Amino acid sequence: MSTNALYAGSFDPLTYGHMDLIERAAKIHDHLVIGVISNPTKQSYFTKEERVAMIQDVTKHLSNVTVDTFTGLLADYVNERGFNVVVRGLRATMDFEYEIQMAQMNARLYKGCVETIFLMTKPSLSFLSSSIVKEVHALNGDIEGLVPEVVKTALDQKKK
Repeated sequence: MSTNALYAGSFDPLTYGHMDLIERAAKIHDHLVIGVISNPTKQSYFTKEERVAMIQDVTKHLSNVTVDTFTGLLADYVNERGFNVVVRGLRATMDFEYEIQMAQMNARLYKGCVETIFLMTKPSLSFLSSSIVKEVHALNGDIEGLVPEVVKTALDQKKK
């Protein structure tokens, strides 16, 4: 059976934690879509177009990865696009409690056979989040090694 997987998130901004999961998920699925969630009720640091462009740039070496955007419920997007796998990342036990609740709710909303796969991030990246990157960067902290260079450059340009 061919797998059409989705890894969704805001990716505001993309971190090496996200990249770790993208590269690992791309190895085990036939096709992986990075779904950039556009939430009109949230103020994003980067526009969805900026986030898509950065993700496309850092995933261009992965031939089975594409990037898309969506709004609304994850389950609606999964059903509309016919995904049969949803990839979610786990950093710590607190992520698990939230993610399992969301996965169980989404399972009720999926049409057909859709599996949620949880990938644990590398221990060396388990502390990393987009929020912490933005905060450290805003306070002139060193984010080298936490985000791809294209993301660091974009953060520097936004800050000016």
